[in-house]
Amino acid sequence: MPLHTKQFFDDVLQLPFDGTVVGDAFYATFGSGSPLRLRIDFASTITHGEYGGLRLTVVHAEQGAIDTAILSFADHHTFARRDARLDIAPGGSGYSTFRDWHTQRSEPPWKGADGAELSQAIEQYAEVWFPGSSGRPPVPGRGARPTAHAAPGLGRGGRRTR
Repeated sequence: MPLHTKQFFDDVLQLPFDGTVVGDAFYATFGSGSPLRLRIDFASTITHGEYGGLRLTVVHAEQGAIDTAILSFADHHTFARRDARLDIAPGGSGYSTFRDWHTQRSEPPWKGADGAELSQAIEQYAEVWFPGSSGRPPVPGRGARPTAHAAPGLGRGGRRTR
């Protein structure tokens, strides 16, 4: 069953930055000439076809993934209303997850998701790597913020240098 990824990002998350959906992942670029991209895709659980959150990955055009974070649906109350309505308790099967097992269904498997807290967490993560990405003015009293850059490389022998 399709995950309706574009619809999830457009309707549920409504992120303040531009991006495109390729397959089951959302890709965002910030600033022309930056080698960094933000990739967001569904994070699967240990059960095949079940998703428990979103995986955010900062990808460098030449060096590949340089940072990854998982935002769980449970931590961000994405399915709290749905689970309360269905009387699914924490630890119960299907709690704060969605499954793509039912091929007969026409609606998205994540129907009933509330993306407000999740969207806010994604914006905060993006601000760390891509300052100004949320379109909000900087917080008064804070100095200049560093710009996005590549992660430090490894020294000789595969160990980090100090």
